[in-house]
Amino acid sequence: MQKSVRRRLAILLALVVATSGLAVSTASSAFAAPGDSGDDGEGGSKTLIQQLDAASRGFVDAKDALAASQKRQAALTAEIKKLDAELGPRQQAVDTVIRQSYTTGRLGPMSALLSASSTGAFLDRAETLQTVAARENEVVADLRANRDRQAAAKLAVDQAIRDQQKQLNLMAKRKAQAEAALKEANAGQDAPQASDGGSSKTATAVPRNSDGSLPAEGCSINDPTTDGCITPRLLHAMQQAKGAGFTHFVACFRHQATGEHPKGRACDFAADTKGFGGVASGSSKDYGTRLANYFINNSDRLGVLYVIWFRRIWLPSSGWKAYSGGNGDPSSDHTNHVHLSVR
Repeated sequence: MQKSVRRRLAILLALVVATSGLAVSTASSAFAAPGDSGDDGEGGSKTLIQQLDAASRGFVDAKDALAASQKRQAALTAEIKKLDAELGPRQQAVDTVIRQSYTTGRLGPMSALLSASSTGAFLDRAETLQTVAARENEVVADLRANRDRQAAAKLAVDQAIRDQQKQLNLMAKRKAQAEAALKEANAGQDAPQASDGGSSKTATAVPRNSDGSLPAEGCSINDPTTDGCITPRLLHAMQQAKGAGFTHFVACFRHQATGEHPKGRACDFAADTKGFGGVASGSSKDYGTRLANYFINNSDRLGVLYVIWFRRIWLPSSGWKAYSGGNGDPSSDHTNHVHLSVR
């Protein structure tokens, strides 16, 4: 009931503003905050949000796996190059032993006995024979081991290349899924990417696993913007944005039926200084555009899943796409705040 009243008040005030020619540039309690306008999500249907979440998460996971495979391939290629460099001297050592045996003949036990002038001399020759044989075996075994390692490394490179093709195929599939979901919601037409007005600051990268993937995180940190919780990764993104000069009002955790807010993986960053107002314009709109591009330019470093701003959504797979389907108010259309979801 309260949500319905707030929504009617917001619509009424918007009509008054539109007819009077006034512009609202500061937060007003009459405007519905995100989540209070009836959509109970990120401005789209529950099905759309779930599809975008799954598609974007699948895309960036495959992208991380591709990067890890490429890194492994580079290491294996370097190993093969090293083994190739070592193979020549080892082959030369074997060739030297073969030439010596062919020229002088290999001393056998019987010939050593027959040519020995005494028992002591025979023992000396037998010991020498054993030493030479051990050296020959060592050289040959070393060569074989080098060749085995080289063959194994080449097989591993081939497997890495096959894995990369699988990841590329998966990325293409996830990209198509995300765009199909937007098209089905009548919001998939192309949208131009806004300029950030200059180079964006570089954020400090979040911690990653040794294979380059992001560790699983729960809603374990007290949300400094509400009485709920957020993930460490979201807190990091919020702190990095603040350090980059984006200090306007922020709200993160929110109880709702779908989306990233109840999981502690999403924040709404108001375009106005103190809260969620009407449609952003002037410096407020410029602030939102710069903030959206800050998250996009640092998407890999911050583990960004998607960004929503001004009736558009940025997906790692597809870039900017038009995005609507809410209730037509500034919060549902994301024209008064930037929505950030992280993995």
